[in-house]
Amino acid sequence: MKQWFGSGTDQPFDMFGVSHVIMLAIYLAGLALILLGYKKLKKDQTIYQWIRWFLFALLIISEITYQTWAVVNGVWSSKDYLPLHLCGIASLVAATALWKPNHTLIKITYFIAVIPALMALMTPDLPHDYQHYRYWKFFIHHIGISWSGVLLALVHPVIITWKTTMKAYGLLVIYAILIGFVNQVIGSNYLYLSRTPGKGTPLDLLGDGFWYYINLGILAFASFWLLYFIYQLFTRCKPSSSL
Repeated sequence: MKQWFGSGTDQPFDMFGVSHVIMLAIYLAGLALILLGYKKLKKDQTIYQWIRWFLFALLIISEITYQTWAVVNGVWSSKDYLPLHLCGIASLVAATALWKPNHTLIKITYFIAVIPALMALMTPDLPHDYQHYRYWKFFIHHIGISWSGVLLALVHPVIITWKTTMKAYGLLVIYAILIGFVNQVIGSNYLYLSRTPGKGTPLDLLGDGFWYYINLGILAFASFWLLYFIYQLFTRCKPSSSL
């Protein structure tokens, strides 16, 4: 039990090793099923409700058990374990949207959940392999976050326009500014605004200092544009509403 739930690193994570590739394959398989079957889910609400509440439970249980694990192992701190990273906020917003569908929350979830969670899955900031609770929590949680963002946007009758995209991006910029102040006050690194994770992630390519923030903003903007394009590709809707 100590091996599975302790705070020590007895089984270091191997990026793109077998255990990593298996989880990526599960994520991609589930994503493909959502993209291929979302029209059927619109018609068959029984199946959709099962999936909806399953994802809701998965997100809530993941967050609660993670906080509990940190407290029990005596490693919890406000500068490391508050759910203020983009995936943490995306998880809470997605869970709220799954619990009580709201068009605004669904659109925000779509933009802040899908690509950030995918990037985390591709380059995990993870000290443990599959023999540890944190491995399973990390992958199950991030997979659920990304799946929720796609599922909610495609199944519910929301329309995402370019104006929607820009408003969502503006909200992200405001949130990043607020988190920047939080980082200064408590010495944290939420949103990786203070420094990169330092484990060979794409953020290492963004440079240092002022240019790091500029390039981070450009990367976020490109991600939002890509999500807008993908949504239009799948729905072929006529832009007529806003956030």
